[in-house]
Amino acid sequence: MIRHILLVAAREFRQIAMTRSFWITLLILPIALAVGPLTQRFMSKDEPDRVMLIDRTGGSTAQAIQQRFELDHQRDVLSDLSRYVQRYHLDAAAPNALWSQHDRWFADSDVARFVAEGGLPAAEAKLKPATPAGTPAYTPPKADYTFLPVPPDVAGASDAAIDGKLQALLHPTGKDTKPLDYAVLIPAGFGASPVVRLWANGDPAPGFIGVLQPVLTQELRSRYLQSNGLSPEAARAAGSIAPALSISSPPPGGGARERVLIRSILPLVAAYMLMMSLMLSGSWMLQGTVEERSNKLLETVLACVSPEELMYGKLVGTVGIGLSMIAVWMLCGIGAGYATQGSIADMIRPALEPLNSFGVIATMIYFFVAGYVAIAMFFLAIGAMSDSMRDAQGYLTPVLMAILIPITILIQAVLRGGGGIGIEVLTWIPIYTPFAVLARLGTGIAQWEVVGTGLLLAVFIAIELVLLGRLFRASLLATGQKASLAMVVRRMRRQSAS
Repeated sequence: MIRHILLVAAREFRQIAMTRSFWITLLILPIALAVGPLTQRFMSKDEPDRVMLIDRTGGSTAQAIQQRFELDHQRDVLSDLSRYVQRYHLDAAAPNALWSQHDRWFADSDVARFVAEGGLPAAEAKLKPATPAGTPAYTPPKADYTFLPVPPDVAGASDAAIDGKLQALLHPTGKDTKPLDYAVLIPAGFGASPVVRLWANGDPAPGFIGVLQPVLTQELRSRYLQSNGLSPEAARAAGSIAPALSISSPPPGGGARERVLIRSILPLVAAYMLMMSLMLSGSWMLQGTVEERSNKLLETVLACVSPEELMYGKLVGTVGIGLSMIAVWMLCGIGAGYATQGSIADMIRPALEPLNSFGVIATMIYFFVAGYVAIAMFFLAIGAMSDSMRDAQGYLTPVLMAILIPITILIQAVLRGGGGIGIEVLTWIPIYTPFAVLARLGTGIAQWEVVGTGLLLAVFIAIELVLLGRLFRASLLATGQKASLAMVVRRMRRQSAS
């Protein structure tokens, strides 16, 4: 009997593995992982937004705006460099340097000190001798904005005529002329009037407005204080007073919420992969069974093996196909994670921590395989009852809806960190148990629940193999008979004649 089951399983595996759709599906993830970084690189914005500041108050406001944007950019460089140093343990290069401090928010004074000490070039010079071989080079973030000089015709244009001048820059007609992204006009009366004009080549970015607005507010307050008798130095100092925050933050992936989410990546991916591979391999098995039944090939097959051997062989072959797909996808994902440096590696390594526990590995394998068998039996029974794929779709659609919708809601709820009675109930419903347990492994599930749901799932599969096995055997050769619900129940209740 075992020999016949393995022969059927090998035949089923070979038939599915030889289809073009199997290889396309199998290679989708590796291709996506290979093409993804290239696509992101080509689709990302390579050049900063072009900004023109027209300051008719003497130039101090435009200078303050440029300084603010440059200071924020240098803060991004300092913060990013600090995380790079923390990620690769390079603090020994300069323990007292700002970029060796990882648990604080860098204030304006810190950024000014970083720039005064030589900025990024000076930091890279100190890091180079202490950087081990093979460590990827640091790539600083690009500046978001670049500031262009004001053309003489725009600088000399009146407030009424400047709109036409700027429209020609925002929407140039020349093929190789780069358009202006933003133009800001600070009128000569700024201070007495709060109005500042802004032109944008499209919807203005919130980040640009978020930096521009506070600078203009500070300048406006400073001018107001000066008009009320305060000296320019005192007015500017009063307008720039701000609290200095000292923030303690965890290392990358070290926060409590972050740790839970990162540790949930692998279990959630396993649940998603179980669902995806079941839909794919189950549909291939269903299609193969329907074709064998409609082409009268089952009579030839059943002359060599029993219905039970055929059913078990198809199940084993389908599980083999599904596990092969999962193995390839996981190896590609792990390889891509370790081949990629930076934030992806920071997530991949802690995400694989659950694999350090034999209990977690055994739990994932058990519920993965058990879930595969439990759901695949539905596909097998539907294939045995259907004379064509149209008939199969009539049975399959409600079954898929009943399985997929709760599973999707369940995984989304676990991903958001939710809990409650709904997730607990789905955990104890056998067809949803594998997905619920896999999804909850990262956020925490009691050991007694794992054992209890595992036993319940084993009992459910045993009953399923008996009842759906009877339906499979009774429906194999019953061609031309569309099974009603009552007939399906009768076939499941009928004892096997063999």
